[in-house]
Amino acid sequence: MTSVRRQDLLALAVGLALASWLLVRAGYGSLPQLQWWLPVPLGVLAVAELLGARALAARLSAQRDRRPSPGRTPGATRPVEPMLVARVAVLAQASAYVGAVLTGCWAGLLLHTVPQLGRLSAANADTVTGVLGVVFAAGLTVAALWLEHVCKIPPGEDDDAAPTARA
Repeated sequence: MTSVRRQDLLALAVGLALASWLLVRAGYGSLPQLQWWLPVPLGVLAVAELLGARALAARLSAQRDRRPSPGRTPGATRPVEPMLVARVAVLAQASAYVGAVLTGCWAGLLLHTVPQLGRLSAANADTVTGVLGVVFAAGLTVAALWLEHVCKIPPGEDDDAAPTARA
């Protein structure tokens, strides 16, 4: 499995920012008022992935060093299942793309509402929602990239996993 390319995420976010700006510009008057709490689930998911990455990194480090995690008794660290790490890596990659997509969409909203702050009364509340959306979606992307990084096998470690035949 290859890592997510940061250039792809950036291109996706910028392209969707422009596309959503055009859509919002064309139909802003018919959109319902955006509530400030709409992007909050992105922030919750970002925090969950950060905590998951921290816990997984500690468990993998303890397993690699063959020592227990801080606060645990010796032998209390359970080995991490390889399929769990693979599934978490796939989740991290999907979350990185979702975060980039939503960062672009919220940024497109901001491209329209920020210039309209003095002219439209709805633009004030929608700008707050857009800023929260960009911050939480970008946070999700960063958390997902860190989680993906935690799931990588360090160089030389995969050699120990497979038995070698000796002549």
